[in-house]
Amino acid sequence: MSTESTTTDRPDISFVSPAYREPKNLPVLYDRIKAVMDRLGRTWEWIIVDDHSPDETFDIITQLAAADPRVRGVRLARNYSSHTAITCGLHQAAGACAVVLAADLQDPPEIVPELIEPWERGAQVVWAVRGKRLGEKRRTVFFARLFYILVRNFVGMKEMPATGADFFLLDRRAIDGFCQFGETNVHILALITWMGFRQETIVYTKQARLHGKSAFNFEKRMQLVLDCITSFTTRPIRLMGLIGFLVSLVGFVLAGRIIWEVFVLDTGPPEGYASLMVAVLVIGGIQMLMMGVLGEYLWRALDEARRRPRFLIEAHTSSPPNSPSAPK
Repeated sequence: MSTESTTTDRPDISFVSPAYREPKNLPVLYDRIKAVMDRLGRTWEWIIVDDHSPDETFDIITQLAAADPRVRGVRLARNYSSHTAITCGLHQAAGACAVVLAADLQDPPEIVPELIEPWERGAQVVWAVRGKRLGEKRRTVFFARLFYILVRNFVGMKEMPATGADFFLLDRRAIDGFCQFGETNVHILALITWMGFRQETIVYTKQARLHGKSAFNFEKRMQLVLDCITSFTTRPIRLMGLIGFLVSLVGFVLAGRIIWEVFVLDTGPPEGYASLMVAVLVIGGIQMLMMGVLGEYLWRALDEARRRPRFLIEAHTSSPPNSPSAPK
């Protein structure tokens, strides 16, 4: 659980960036953040969470931190995910608010003044909603939209932006509220939406990556989809019950028909090996699908019951004051 800092030199804004294989992008992003904050005249810090990159990413973070004490770096003990890295960064953040933005320069820091305006008016969560997505494949955009349609209509989170948001601002109260949660398998954007608080949105254009390729593959996307569904709705289980009822109803109707033909019409039992096998395979497939859905819920329940740390930190560029290293 995060504890609010009592120091008088708390920065106005904590920037939090998950980073994986971003050695070329980080220096450029630093210059842009510094330029924006110099114009705003606000105090700030930048927390970069290296998700155990196999390259020189943490070396670059260390160099930035040595040159500017407002930059702090954390290296995770293994590769978790960008959402876990964001969680770690928010636990380290000491600012009056936190701005979460990607290290790949797809989220332009020049939008930060637009995020601050609603916050100053009282908003506690400000989403930067993607209007356009430059440099993205049509397949990626299609599946992203499909995911948010699923979240808004099937999971029931109507408040989540329809086109998604990876770039956002959290007020101190929202940060402290977020850090109270100890769930391991959770979609943090859905969790922040679920938390409530006063939320507003702005629209921006998501930029193309300047260097490198995204490591956010299909498997990781599916993991987030499952985390979002299993964490915030029981509809899959209820749908399983409905399907089971309908399949049973069809079975009873067919059984009644066979009894009628055998004992009333005296036509003998119906023949048809193919139709019998189709019925067995369909019912068996539905049962296996249901077991798979139940397995996802059971696995997550087991994972939470173990109470393992959500992340382990391998190294810091410096010792952050008044900030926990990991949730209990």
